[in-house]
Amino acid sequence: MRNDPTSRALRLLSLLQTHRFWHGAELAARLEVTERTVRRDVDRLRDLGYLVDSTSGKYGGYRLATGAQVPPLVLDDDEAVAVTVGLRYAAEAAIGGMEEASLRALTKIESLLPHRLRRRVSALHSSVTSLRRAADDDVVDPEALSVFAAACRDQEHVRIDYRRGDGESSRRLVEPHQLVTAGRRWYLVAWDQHRRDWRTFRLDRLRNPWPAGSHFTPRVIPGGDAAAFVANSIGSTPRHHEAKLAVQAVFAELEGVLRWIDHTPIQVDGDCCLIQIRSEDLGRLVMAVARIALTAPVTVREPAELAHAVSQLATHLSAAPS
Repeated sequence: MRNDPTSRALRLLSLLQTHRFWHGAELAARLEVTERTVRRDVDRLRDLGYLVDSTSGKYGGYRLATGAQVPPLVLDDDEAVAVTVGLRYAAEAAIGGMEEASLRALTKIESLLPHRLRRRVSALHSSVTSLRRAADDDVVDPEALSVFAAACRDQEHVRIDYRRGDGESSRRLVEPHQLVTAGRRWYLVAWDQHRRDWRTFRLDRLRNPWPAGSHFTPRVIPGGDAAAFVANSIGSTPRHHEAKLAVQAVFAELEGVLRWIDHTPIQVDGDCCLIQIRSEDLGRLVMAVARIALTAPVTVREPAELAHAVSQLATHLSAAPS
């Protein structure tokens, strides 16, 4: 395949489209040919209308010209699969309007894939699933996302209306430093001017962001890592409600469902487990019990209020009209 001039030229174009500078020796090694052959292939691309800049000498090399109007986009097999899979999951992103645009692009690209690549993509799609949001109240406004991205880049203050998890709303002036994604959620790491401290804001709870017109001097995010800061912030959510459950199952069979629940195994005896679970409120504990009950029989040992709430849920479900 590497001796086929057309195939080799396409591979060369794929490398040049990264818009980095490539030394001639690098390209020769990638294509498994001589540097003389690379020069001929570059000339072939130029004949086809691609603008390729070159420098001579010991450290000479090639780069696709800045602003060059590239004729059809060329992707190798791995790139085509990566783009297709990326679009598939972008179609499930929690960003308003992203789903439809991603699906349109995905349909166009999949229709052009050769059979061998379509099989690879199909295998990935059929083997992977995603947790879907139950409602649309966590969708991020793409315009707001753009405002914060630009503010992070330009170190510009932004005014926001923010609704906390308990429903309380307030107006803030923040210094946006970094956007972080965690699953389907987007977070902003920012210095809160009014509270004089670092804060993590969920973007779906932000409303009416607008640049304040003033700039700030960047600060060092605690720990130096925005992703770690968000992980710590999420993990520090108070979980004042606890419960003990007896589950009729081997503990290993519960690991799949328990990975989504804050829990501690207390006693594991063969096919019966005593587990402590924690959450922010009683309602979330009820949902955790329901999730476990889909896998195995559960008895709430304590507290009594949770046992009563679970009993009510079971009664209401059984009484639901068919």
